[in-house]
Amino acid sequence: MSKGKILVTGGTGYIGSHTVVDLLENDFEVVSVDNYHNSKAGVLDGIEEITGVRVANHTVDLSDAVAAAKLFDSNKFDGAIHFAAFKSVGESVTKPLAYYRNNLNSLLNVITGLKRQGSGRLVFSSSCSVYGNADELPVTEATPRKEAESPYARTKQMGEDILYDYCAAHPDFAAILLRYFNPAGAHPSGKIGEDAAAPASNLVPVITEVGAGKRDTLTVFGNDYATRDGSCVRDYIHVADLAHAHTLALEYLMSDRATENPALFNLGIGEGLTVLEVIRAFERVADQPLNYDIGPRRPGDVVAVYADRSKATRELGWEPRYDVDDIMRTAWAWEQQR
Repeated sequence: MSKGKILVTGGTGYIGSHTVVDLLENDFEVVSVDNYHNSKAGVLDGIEEITGVRVANHTVDLSDAVAAAKLFDSNKFDGAIHFAAFKSVGESVTKPLAYYRNNLNSLLNVITGLKRQGSGRLVFSSSCSVYGNADELPVTEATPRKEAESPYARTKQMGEDILYDYCAAHPDFAAILLRYFNPAGAHPSGKIGEDAAAPASNLVPVITEVGAGKRDTLTVFGNDYATRDGSCVRDYIHVADLAHAHTLALEYLMSDRATENPALFNLGIGEGLTVLEVIRAFERVADQPLNYDIGPRRPGDVVAVYADRSKATRELGWEPRYDVDDIMRTAWAWEQQR
């Protein structure tokens, strides 16, 4: 018996596709919406191979209010998980208006669509980038947000603010904000993984592309930060762990156990790794050296950020299952076969 019909925006994207799999494996019915701006339709085949379910995808640009309204008029959802957004930090610095227009309008249109159908339940894909350069590590949900380091990060801060304001005005609209850290790796089956339409910009797929000979070298952006080896520190979380957290968050939202609205959770392993340490993990798992060089610092990058995940463990019952070697092992297996 289905637990409910869930809209997953950005459902053919990297995190979205893994979450679709996890939702299906936990007895939810799923409808995807994705305009393939940064994903590929073939991921639906991988989802079907894993789950045996062919998920319907609506090719809709959610930043278009008219198109979004038609989607909600033709479907009734019990809840939504909103991933659809532009996500490149570097690109957001050079194209800020595109990021504000896409990321904010799509959120407004999803909120409006859900509200028209009834009270509404929404899990919002936020980011650790909202913390900026935090004064203390690890960051908790109570850590103050600092000045955003990029337009991308600012769209996530503004998205959170929109939901805080909207839930205050409409208490029957329930939301969860998931601030997650650096998703990486691929599904253990090897059927889906990170396969963006645009050239990869996240660290782990760039590493595996260099390892596979698809790129000549990896540039480490800065080795003069105040960290243990001079490179930036991040909290890398396996995408399958992250996907399962979204399922647990949705169940939490639907059970009316939340004591705050919106509810807020950090999602990370709780351990910071430097860029160079992630490179070493790849070299260990793949048993080969990686060609990389050191470049200048990249605009928009924070020095270090990693999570205190105790609240998610306590309230959602979420426990990460995979470590950095698992991340690199699954990412490398995916890279070799894709």
